[in-house]
Amino acid sequence: MSWYNLCKTKKIELKPEFYTSSNQINRDHWDSILKNRNIYLSIEYLQALEDALKGQVEFRYIIFYNKESKPVALASVQILDFSNEGFKTNTVYCKVSTKIKNKLLENLDVKMMVCGNVFACGENGFMHTNDVSSEDAYNNLSNGLYELRQTQKTDKPISVVLLKEFWPSSFSKSDILKTAGFKDFKVDVNMILKIHPTWGKMEDYLASMTTKFRTKAKGVYKKSGEIAVKDFTEADIVEHKAEIENLYSAVVERADFKFGVLNGDAFVNFKKNHQDDFIFKAYFLKEKLVGFSSSFIANESVDANYVGLDYEYNYTHATYQRMLYDFVELAIERKAKELRLGRTAEEIKSCIGAEPTDMKLYLRHRNSISNKLLGPIIATITPSEFELRYPFKAEFTPAV
Repeated sequence: MSWYNLCKTKKIELKPEFYTSSNQINRDHWDSILKNRNIYLSIEYLQALEDALKGQVEFRYIIFYNKESKPVALASVQILDFSNEGFKTNTVYCKVSTKIKNKLLENLDVKMMVCGNVFACGENGFMHTNDVSSEDAYNNLSNGLYELRQTQKTDKPISVVLLKEFWPSSFSKSDILKTAGFKDFKVDVNMILKIHPTWGKMEDYLASMTTKFRTKAKGVYKKSGEIAVKDFTEADIVEHKAEIENLYSAVVERADFKFGVLNGDAFVNFKKNHQDDFIFKAYFLKEKLVGFSSSFIANESVDANYVGLDYEYNYTHATYQRMLYDFVELAIERKAKELRLGRTAEEIKSCIGAEPTDMKLYLRHRNSISNKLLGPIIATITPSEFELRYPFKAEFTPAV
């Protein structure tokens, strides 16, 4: 039985319309589904990402219509190479590749189709309205991805389809994908700091910490005391674009696996398209740019995103640790409910109060036999272990 037929149990069949560029999308239809609920699915963000990744990643989009021709769901898809040399930006794919490359994909020189965003953690690939049930929405998504894969004329076949990454609140809905043969698994946690309503300023946050961790924070500020932090405008990013690319590349090259490298134009476009909802902080030691951090503000959250570092100064001036405290301060200033810090460096992030949140992904191989073998292999993929720290006083009640 084919993947498509496995999905035919759905009660309502939606009609998918496919697009090869965000410029082709019917903006009114897309926005009527999106309703400003996810900045990573906004046309402005997608256009900026496309422009920055021309020649590296292919983009596809789907709008699903009901029988009354009303748009009720959307999907954002990226098609990219999954090779031994790989790209280095996301440990999710490193873990997947290590487990399956010799057992399922042989030389691992294949195409992968990702419903989601390989450059941002979170549920950034699919959304539907209340005009369709979650069960029907996910069944139609599975069929839409199947049809999309079947119609793609690529230099090599699309062997693997990945849906990333779902929050725990969505597991009961997204698990419908398993009826279409998708295998679910978890990877490294997303570290999230809930912003306490009593934190009106940074001093309130520091006061809620134990003496040990408050002293640690003061040590970071002392080490980074010579560093000047500047909020970059679009013009600033343009002026320092070459330096930004070098700093970003330094971080990417230390990662285990990557799927494309953003250039300086991406940051220019993010700032141009999102203005105050895209924060770009530059870290200067005297006149030298030694680091940068960026984040998006959306839905009462601060989503920490790309960083760049000159590692020569990172140890001596605690640049990265300073960035983490600056993210906290930004979240407090913007009256956010939470700060999302993503994966990696879990222990150091827990030192500022961030706690782990499980994320779930779904994977399917185009070949039914290989797909059966996929289950026990990805079952061995587990989140990295780390020592969780708790920096707050015993009497402090965390935000929920």
